[in-house]
Amino acid sequence: MNFDFSDEQKQMRDEARKFLAEKCPPKAVRAVLDGNAPYDKELWKGLAEMGFLGIAIPEAFGGAGAGHLELCVIAEEMGRALAPVPFSSTVYLAAEALMIAGSDAQKQKWLPVIASGDAIGTLALFEGKGNPSPSAIKLSAAGGTLNGVKKPVPDGAIADFAIVAARTGSSGRDSDISLFLVDLKAGGVEVKSLTNLDPTRGQAELTFKNCKAEPLGAAGEGWGILTQVLDRAAVLLAFEQVGGSDRALEMGRDYALDRIAFGRPIGSFQAVKHLLADMYVSATLARSNCYYGAWALSTNASELPEAAAAARISATQAFQHCSKNNIQVHGGMGFTWEFDCHMYYRRANATALTLGSLSYWEDVLIDHMRKRNAA
Repeated sequence: MNFDFSDEQKQMRDEARKFLAEKCPPKAVRAVLDGNAPYDKELWKGLAEMGFLGIAIPEAFGGAGAGHLELCVIAEEMGRALAPVPFSSTVYLAAEALMIAGSDAQKQKWLPVIASGDAIGTLALFEGKGNPSPSAIKLSAAGGTLNGVKKPVPDGAIADFAIVAARTGSSGRDSDISLFLVDLKAGGVEVKSLTNLDPTRGQAELTFKNCKAEPLGAAGEGWGILTQVLDRAAVLLAFEQVGGSDRALEMGRDYALDRIAFGRPIGSFQAVKHLLADMYVSATLARSNCYYGAWALSTNASELPEAAAAARISATQAFQHCSKNNIQVHGGMGFTWEFDCHMYYRRANATALTLGSLSYWEDVLIDHMRKRNAA
């Protein structure tokens, strides 16, 4: 059995890498990191023109209709380039939620404008510190309006619409949670930007005050839909993390070959070799788990929850490990603002908390393994 990508998918990866190398060099990432712009609008427009924003959206709704394997390929390249755009919030979260649970009218309204780059979406799930759980959702929904606070919301300050998790019951069961679609430009929402570790991936606080909302999916099925969205997003974000891990490894390797100390490249010293070898092992292990996740995602296999958790765990560990060791290989220079090492370290630690912490996904994996073994 061949778990590798097809020749066509590899060609797509090459095209994406070439495009991002030209349109998203480190100086473009720094422009967002150092400047006031919340994201790179020209890059966002270019991604839409390349068809990457709608790569997994069906053709009937304005997308390319390619599939999730192709989206995994694009996600890896986005992570490798540290693309400062709301790609994950719009494509992995909002678009996936719409494709899973949206009505035909909702899909027809929002999916085409996502694919064209004319709309940014997000998922408003968290309400402060903690991991995803039905009990953590306090924002209430009644009479078609929402009241409460969501934070942090990825790219919430620039989003045009949000998928919002709200409490519609008080039974203490998962069925108390429902999802709603909110047009953030229609009023009833106060937006406050939040400071975070990686300014190239913005976070916001959204306060809903008698905000009009329309249901997304059936009432009481919100948590079931959310778990599907999180599983899909976990695989896709893991590919971003693997892309970042590989690039951090390459940066460390290149510096080790170029930097001369005591008359020889520092890459010839055993201590540096060990650092780079460990980085390679963690990145390769993460890639293996990501490929398993990609298979499960693309085939909608029953193993997806377990595969998504494994990919998320290994990719999170790999990206944090590789970005940290990249700084170590660079030595004192690696800690300076002028070198790009810190940008990967920032992204690694910011994405480690996206969708829930590492311990959350470890618990998810263990729970699914226990259920499988008990069956």
